[in-house]
Amino acid sequence: MRLKIKHVTRYQFDEPVVYGLQQLRKTPKTGHQQEVLYWSTTVDGGQKELAFQDNHHNVVELISIDRDATLVTVTSEGEVEIEGNSGVVGPHPGPSPLWLYKRPTPLTKPGAGVRALARKAEGDTDIDRLHSLSAAIREAVTYEVGVSYPNWVAEQAISEGRGVCQDHTHIFLACARELGFPARYVSGYLMMNDRIDQEATHAWAEAHVDGLGWVGFDVSNGYSPDERYVRVATGLDYTEAAPVRGSRIGGANESLDVQIQVAQQ
Repeated sequence: MRLKIKHVTRYQFDEPVVYGLQQLRKTPKTGHQQEVLYWSTTVDGGQKELAFQDNHHNVVELISIDRDATLVTVTSEGEVEIEGNSGVVGPHPGPSPLWLYKRPTPLTKPGAGVRALARKAEGDTDIDRLHSLSAAIREAVTYEVGVSYPNWVAEQAISEGRGVCQDHTHIFLACARELGFPARYVSGYLMMNDRIDQEATHAWAEAHVDGLGWVGFDVSNGYSPDERYVRVATGLDYTEAAPVRGSRIGGANESLDVQIQVAQQ
């Protein structure tokens, strides 16, 4: 399936920016059942300084914000060809060792809630146990837009009993690692069946299974990624795979507008 994607992030400030730098992880890569046909990033109100790959093989673009800017628009767009493979991504290429993905992070630190959910993972095979875990999380934590905050940890989302795809993913990572699986966060794009316009990227998890390699689990939707999913960035949690991270001096009272379009060509 060929998907056309346009991702616009627009920042507006009441006061001019003195200095600002942003890291973008919005560029998909060819590999793992996807081929990037073309991709471009343009910046209005700033400029691209350089691009590099981080330790998770993510494409990172560093942009600076123009001095005295009050409006910055970053547009990323392109086309990607996707081949479905039941969520199986394949072997781990490195450079980060697999044991790194068993390490808890502040957002995925296990507690009583995580351990209780991990005990619900049942099945004769590792894949069965991980699918069982995904279903248990989805049953325990209702998907509800706008109810959580970006800094919510896995245990908090479990205690609230509701959250978004980021929360579901953090809970899955915490539980899978508790069960001994390497697990990582994935951010990317998802073609919806009922609309083209979206307000945010999507998130899901991958666990490393002996004999298969990395396998994806979308807890929020209840199945493994297929040809509608475009993988963009991975990390130990959201902080390492976020589409945009950065800092600035000045630019008080920021307003943020995100517009994403994902459509089949």
